[in-house]
Amino acid sequence: METGKISKLAVVETDRIGSNVTIGEFSVIRKGAVLGDDVVIHPHVVIESGVTIGKGTEIFPSTYIGKEPKGAGATARNLDFIREVTIGEHCCVGPNAVIYCDVQIGDSTLIGDAASIREKSRVGSKSIIGRHVTLSYVSIIGSYTKILDHCTMGGNVTVGDHVFIGTDTHTANDNSFGAEGWSDDMIGPTIKDGANIGVGALLLPGVVIEKGVLIGAGSVVYRSVKEGFVTMAAAAREMPRPPKKE
Repeated sequence: METGKISKLAVVETDRIGSNVTIGEFSVIRKGAVLGDDVVIHPHVVIESGVTIGKGTEIFPSTYIGKEPKGAGATARNLDFIREVTIGEHCCVGPNAVIYCDVQIGDSTLIGDAASIREKSRVGSKSIIGRHVTLSYVSIIGSYTKILDHCTMGGNVTVGDHVFIGTDTHTANDNSFGAEGWSDDMIGPTIKDGANIGVGALLLPGVVIEKGVLIGAGSVVYRSVKEGFVTMAAAAREMPRPPKKE
């Protein structure tokens, strides 16, 4: 695909396009979308009105940005959102990613292949959201944080800065399994700055993982973990964390 070229086979309704922008075949850019300088849009991308793409960001094929949430009569939660998406400068959004309305993503962040980011979510700068990761509604993710492949962050999750979350980690926000319907009290885990979560961990509703905590692979975390501790094994028992080597 030739750099700095807008394909004649693309549908481009917006006139708010910076310099040296590339738009590939069969992409659809709706009226009101904003593309900064040096943006690259690969083929078959859909960008809705209200989306702003920062300078130097690259969007790979078959990605959909600005999707409107639809409850289809099956969702009890009120779908409250604004029709805006902001993706910062020098980001990379992989193929088949879906980014809903009312999402903000900071500069130099990588969104992996087939990731899904729901409404009212926020992702900081220089973070990684891995392949097939799901950020459900109101997922607040800090900067310099890595969420690796196939993780699920349930609704109302908060993750701080410099956090590492290993592959296949999952979080929950409802102890009643949906039996009691939607409630504002459905809160997912809070993972504070510098925490490290091992592969395949399960974090249950409302738990707080304090700064610098280490969660071992496969742990089931059913209660909050204090700063300076590590949890290991399915029972997620606490023990003092050993001091760092100088």
